[in-house]
Amino acid sequence: MPALMSTPDVSTASGSADPWAFQFHPEVWLLVGFVTVAYIYMVRVIGPKAVRAGQPVLTRTNKWAFVGAVAMLWIASDWPLHDISEDYLYSAHMVQHMALSFFLPPLALLATPTWLARVLLGNGRLYKVVKWFTFPVTAAVIFNLVVMVTHVPLVVNESVASGPVHYLLHLLMVTASFLMWMPVCGPIPEFQLKTPGKMIYLFLQSIVPTVPAAWLTFAEGIVYQKYDISYRLWGVSAVDDQQLAGAIMKVFGGMFLWVIIIYLFFTRFAKSYKTEHNYKRTAEEKAEYAVGSALTTEDVEREFARTVPPHVD
Repeated sequence: MPALMSTPDVSTASGSADPWAFQFHPEVWLLVGFVTVAYIYMVRVIGPKAVRAGQPVLTRTNKWAFVGAVAMLWIASDWPLHDISEDYLYSAHMVQHMALSFFLPPLALLATPTWLARVLLGNGRLYKVVKWFTFPVTAAVIFNLVVMVTHVPLVVNESVASGPVHYLLHLLMVTASFLMWMPVCGPIPEFQLKTPGKMIYLFLQSIVPTVPAAWLTFAEGIVYQKYDISYRLWGVSAVDDQQLAGAIMKVFGGMFLWVIIIYLFFTRFAKSYKTEHNYKRTAEEKAEYAVGSALTTEDVEREFARTVPPHVD
C-alpha cells in the first residue's frame, strides 16, 4: 500500500490548546436531559394506560439498561472523550464510535419495553417502514455501508473540521446502528431473529469491519491528515494512533460481538441439552408415573379371574 503522508497541521488549535481544559457542550446536556424527561414521562403517564392491569410498566432490565444507555450517550458525546477524539487522537475517535454504535443502541433497545415501542411506531405506515429497514439483510447492508463511509479519509477530515458534519455523521451512524441491533435485541418480537439466526447475523457483522480495521493497521503512512498534528497527546505518534484505532475496531468490536454469540449459544442450546439429557423426572412425569403404577387388590383379583388355568390331561 502506498504511503499516505501529510505535513503536520501546526495551524490547528490542537497544537497549542490544553487537551484537558474543560469544554462545555450544552447541546449534549440538553439531549441527555430531553431523553431522560421524555422517558420518565412515557413511563409514568403513558405506561399505566398502555399495559394490562397487573403487568409492570418497566422491568428491572429496562431500568438498568436505560441508566447504562444515558451514561454511554453522555460519556461518548461530552468532554473529555469528544474533544480528544475530535482534536487529538483518532483512536479516541474510534472508542467514541464503538460506544455509539456497539454499546449505546443495544442498551437503549433493552431499555425500551414492547408497549413503548408499539406506542411510538403504531401499526400503520411508520411500522411498515421500520420493519422494512430492520429486515436483517437491509439493516446489515445499511450499517456496514455507513461504517465504510465514515472511515473514508475525506469524510473523516471534513467531520473533524466541521461541527455540523461531525454531528450529522454521528446521527447517521447511531441510526444505522439501531437498525442493525433491532433483529438481535429490539423491543418488537416480530422484528427479531431466532437464536440461531442471531448468532449467524452477529458473526457476519464481526467480519465486515475487518476491511477498514486492516487498512488502518497496515497503512504505511498517515491516513487522516487532520490528526497529523504537532502536539501528540501521551506521546502517541500519528501512525501508532491510527494502528491502535484499527486494533480497537477489530479486536474489541469483534470480541464484544463474540461474547454475545457465546452467550446466545449457552442460553439457547446448552439449556435445551441439559433439559433433554436430565435423568431426573419432572413433576408431571412423577405424577403420571404415580398414577400409572398404582396397583390395588381389586386389580390383582380381576387379573386372576380373567386368567384361564392351564389344561391338565
